[in-house]
Amino acid sequence: MSTVLVVEDESAIAELIAINLRHAGYDVTVAADAEAAQREVDRVLPDLVLLDWMLPGQSGLQLARRWRTEARTRELPLIMLTARADEADKINGLDAGADDYLTKPFSPKELLARIRAVLRRKAPEALDAAVEVAGLRLDPATRRVHRRVGDATLEVKIGPTEFRLLHFLMTHPERVHSRAQLLDRVWGDHVFIEERTVDVHVKRLREALAPVQCAALIETVRGAGYRLAQQLSTLAA
Repeated sequence: MSTVLVVEDESAIAELIAINLRHAGYDVTVAADAEAAQREVDRVLPDLVLLDWMLPGQSGLQLARRWRTEARTRELPLIMLTARADEADKINGLDAGADDYLTKPFSPKELLARIRAVLRRKAPEALDAAVEVAGLRLDPATRRVHRRVGDATLEVKIGPTEFRLLHFLMTHPERVHSRAQLLDRVWGDHVFIEERTVDVHVKRLREALAPVQCAALIETVRGAGYRLAQQLSTLAA
């Protein structure tokens, strides 16, 4: 399930967008201003942001420019939603870093099509790009995982299933994933295996990460599933 952050100060419009997105299967969070949006992005990086231009306080345009200058949010997919329909405004929005620009009023069907298109364009980049969390670096192109410990760079010896599991967790940090969700996203929804299989592979993954002091990154959330922390605790580091 892809997550979408809707940044819109008009509650009626925000609610309409959220209802349509949830009906289409997206996990939606709503923020009414730039400050709230920044808090949400700091908490959990969404898969895509729908960003209104005219917001109270800091504008959506300023927020987009800020996100494009920061490493963590540089590749965050953004669609600008605004009533500003002039060509100059569209150019400013796209130059600020928006991946697409949709003017109000718009149809829910067009919005959903734009979202799907942006996520499709971003997906290959996300799959191929190296990802790093707490000094642990995973490179899909070379199928290698390593971390610098002291003066040495240590490679993690990891099996193919554990590699896919780690890649998924590292590209969705801080989110809690149930066993069923992990089976669907890592093994595929066509595979029929018991949910407890996930526990076995998480155990193996932690064992593989132990030599580079990263086993504690993978947290068990009782009654819910698993989560990958974005940093090691002081005790675990």
